[in-house]
Amino acid sequence: MPWPSKPLGSTVWSVARVSAKQDEAGQLAKLGHAIRTHRTALGLSQEALADAAGIDRSHMGRIERGQRNVTLLNLIRVADALHRKLSLILADADL
Repeated sequence: MPWPSKPLGSTVWSVARVSAKQDEAGQLAKLGHAIRTHRTALGLSQEALADAAGIDRSHMGRIERGQRNVTLLNLIRVADALHRKLSLILADADL
């Protein structure tokens, strides 16, 4: 993916924000599927996982459907709520 080269000052560069709409490889959907698989294996509802991770339930739904480019901090919260290492979830998503 090419990075924009638009200088904002003498040393600061802007970087375009990447949205889920730009996920042509389906990586977010793979990640969401892995999260859902771990959640259901634990018998957790989407709402229970969202509460445990401190994330809004509707946001969690969009993460599981691959409609959100989830932040690293939220991924860590979700992994902690699932009692799994983030690296395991990423590996299960083949990422």
